[in-house]
Amino acid sequence: MVKRGYHHGNLRQALVDAALDLIREKGPTGFTLSEAAKQAGVTPAAVYRHFEGREDLIAEAARQGYEIFADLMQYAYDKGQPSALAAFEATGRAYLAFARRYPGHYIAMFESGISVNRNPDLAAVARRAWTVLEKSAGDLSRHIPPEKRPPASMVSAHIWALSHGVVELFARNSPGSQSPFPPEDLLESGIGVYLRGLGLIPPDA
Repeated sequence: MVKRGYHHGNLRQALVDAALDLIREKGPTGFTLSEAAKQAGVTPAAVYRHFEGREDLIAEAARQGYEIFADLMQYAYDKGQPSALAAFEATGRAYLAFARRYPGHYIAMFESGISVNRNPDLAAVARRAWTVLEKSAGDLSRHIPPEKRPPASMVSAHIWALSHGVVELFARNSPGSQSPFPPEDLLESGIGVYLRGLGLIPPDA
């Protein structure tokens, strides 16, 4: 491992970056604070000036991940406008794109066991990401007759679960989880089946 150089004032970020590298290599429970300190080029004692322990360090990596994730979700939503359907589908694809581009952050967020309610900042940014998907689902749900309309929170939860499942099973090189179809195609077709079931896409589309 190559030690990272840092200047006064950004040791905290150097430690987060080191943790992200280690999370990608060893998983969220496969490294120690001493290893993170060594990779950042400081003594283990220096870590405790910024973080209470390894979970606190991982929580900060997760918080930064949610910031990136929420921005990507917002960008996807905006890019799909003014079509509610295009915006909704784009947010689903953004989930997969984020997992591939930021694997360390993704693991810290969803596979580390760190609760989004660990601290107020983490909870707030996680909610911001969820709110984008829920707003997109709400826009689309307005095209469903009220008597048949599921809550927007339910629609967004379904798509989040579908996206997460595709990522976990087929986009993260999980052993024994090979698919004859690219993850993008699985997600696209899955969202299509779901939206047809809601009557939002014609059966032959």
